[in-house]
Amino acid sequence: MAGPGSLAGKGRGAGLGRWRDLGGVLALLLVMGWVLGRMGFFDPGRLAGGLANFGRFAAELFPPDPSVLPVVLSSLAETVEMAFAGTLLGFILSFPLGVLGTRTLFPRPVVLAVRLLVAIIRTVPSLLWAVIMVIVVGLGPLAGTLALAVYTVGYLAKLYAEILEGVDPEVLEAVRGLGARRRHLVRFVLWPEAANTILSQLLFMLEYNIRSSTVLGLVGAGGIGFYMQVYISTLAYGRLATVLLAVLAVVLLMDGLSAWVRRHYLLQG
Repeated sequence: MAGPGSLAGKGRGAGLGRWRDLGGVLALLLVMGWVLGRMGFFDPGRLAGGLANFGRFAAELFPPDPSVLPVVLSSLAETVEMAFAGTLLGFILSFPLGVLGTRTLFPRPVVLAVRLLVAIIRTVPSLLWAVIMVIVVGLGPLAGTLALAVYTVGYLAKLYAEILEGVDPEVLEAVRGLGARRRHLVRFVLWPEAANTILSQLLFMLEYNIRSSTVLGLVGAGGIGFYMQVYISTLAYGRLATVLLAVLAVVLLMDGLSAWVRRHYLLQG
């Protein structure tokens, strides 16, 4: 049974811990305030002018112009196709890279080389990849699809390596002790244990790529972004509103479909 001295010591330790936590939060808030101040966040004149400009822009968005709906829907379908193909192509490439980047399977030099490659890919944003792919394959949806595929590789390969490393190493060692090779470990241990998380991340990446692909047309990589650029540059904000509402509908539909798939296929015991 603990004596009064030990209880008092624990109380003082807990009190010091709370003060340290409070100090950390206050320091974080001070740094955030300093950064926001450098950006002009606390400039009332700038904020008031920005709100007025946003109000005028929002007013000009309505009413939406339905005359461009056929063109918008056609280009939006192309955008979804780009996101679907790019995500699946990226998944096909990222899973093997994720396996090669797993420390519990491969030696350190292989893991470091793979993770460096993935980090380099991930450093380049999808819009810049779109510019690169337009240079490589020309204008059109193929450039957008390849850009999304490469960006997906950089994102998913890192996540998959970490997910696979999270599988209980004792199980791996037990199966390895029976003479199983790496491919057997991946097929019969890692995949069954991590499949739900891997597929859930794939669905999230598909949702993200649908959102991301809407702006790739700004650099000539196909999809709805081309029309967004045209409507913005010509101040056709009513037509832009039609585009935004159509994109919103697709995003909400994709969110619902993804939730349905997770509920019916990924969360079963």
